[in-house]
Amino acid sequence: MSRVDDTGPHLGRRTDLSGFLFGCGIAASVIDLFLFHLVLQWHHFYDLSTTRVALTADGFFHAVGWFITVWGLFLLADVRRRAEVGWARWAGAVVAGVGFFQLVDGVVSHKLLGIHQIRYGVDLLPYDVTWIGSAVLLMVVGLLVRHRAATTRSSS
Repeated sequence: MSRVDDTGPHLGRRTDLSGFLFGCGIAASVIDLFLFHLVLQWHHFYDLSTTRVALTADGFFHAVGWFITVWGLFLLADVRRRAEVGWARWAGAVVAGVGFFQLVDGVVSHKLLGIHQIRYGVDLLPYDVTWIGSAVLLMVVGLLVRHRAATTRSSS
């Protein structure tokens, strides 16, 4: 079976989805859960009940985060089996996925639903601006890298 590049619309979208899911999963499982929940212990996924409920919610959140990460890797393996992977495009999608997850978490979980905050007992404004601002920046950078890689590859 001959291998082709990933400029076809189907494989390009699959590359993007793989990177996006991997980025979302890494943001959830490594950045948010490991760093903010476990190491810093600033919050849990669900802070509106007892510590036991919060830790149980963290466990489910952890499982879903890793499921999404592995799903992204399975899609990547499928793309890699069919074609040469556009690694710059994939990396851009990963960074955009990290930013997307952080943005949804910051806006939906923290502000709209209020199921947890970044931190407690402090002025939230600098934390919110940093969290949401960095999420938007990561999304923009990731989308620019992904777009540039996709257009560079399709024009060559």
